[in-house]
Amino acid sequence: MAWWGTFIGGTLGYVFGGPLGAIIGAALGGNLDRGIKMGDQFDVGNQERVQAAFFTTTFSVMGHVAKADGHVSKQEIASAQNIMTQMQLSAQQRKAAIKLFDHGKSDDFPLHDVLQQFKKECHGRRNLIQMFVEIQIATALSDGKLDASEKKIIYTIGEILGFARSQIDHLFNIVGGAEASSSDRLTLSQAYKILGVKKGSSETEIKKAYRRLMSQHHPDKLVSKGLPDEMIQLATEKTQEIRKAYDLIKKSL
Repeated sequence: MAWWGTFIGGTLGYVFGGPLGAIIGAALGGNLDRGIKMGDQFDVGNQERVQAAFFTTTFSVMGHVAKADGHVSKQEIASAQNIMTQMQLSAQQRKAAIKLFDHGKSDDFPLHDVLQQFKKECHGRRNLIQMFVEIQIATALSDGKLDASEKKIIYTIGEILGFARSQIDHLFNIVGGAEASSSDRLTLSQAYKILGVKKGSSETEIKKAYRRLMSQHHPDKLVSKGLPDEMIQLATEKTQEIRKAYDLIKKSL
């Protein structure tokens, strides 16, 4: 939680500027009235800075995605709360996350600018950005249906962050299949979709796809790239779901 102490306390004093800086100011309010400023040691790509950017962007964009169809459902709110619970946020962190979520629901939320800055802050860490997209997809799917406006906003998010539509479709398969996996409803067809391979693929192709996905979602690797420590449980569950899909396919061969 070192990033949080630095972030909210201003101990080392840094602020993002730009749209993320404005969002942080709105969410943390009085904690930023100390006149904190950026230090050279917190240039783009710094670990704690990336963690703070991930936290800020995740919950604010989550609110924007939840509002994409015109209203925020109980399931979408529950999805956000579930992520907060998995992260074991302190009362202070949870309060900030809720404020970020609410800020993202505003009609004038600058999605494009926020995502452009987030991409820059992540400093080309593709797997980290992919994890962010998967969390947003989970929010869109949390009420059991995917509204056209929600799907459109997810494609927009993917485009801004450098993902082709086919790649986003694969992430929909990963997240949708993961939800089935967690409730023991995973089918063989879904397992193939999660791994991104077709039925009839060779064992070598299946294993290669499995290893690639496990590498992309490895908790330690993601944390080293800037995933907040509090989100390690999310990454751990992803690897478990990918492994479950792989095991199901292996049993069918």
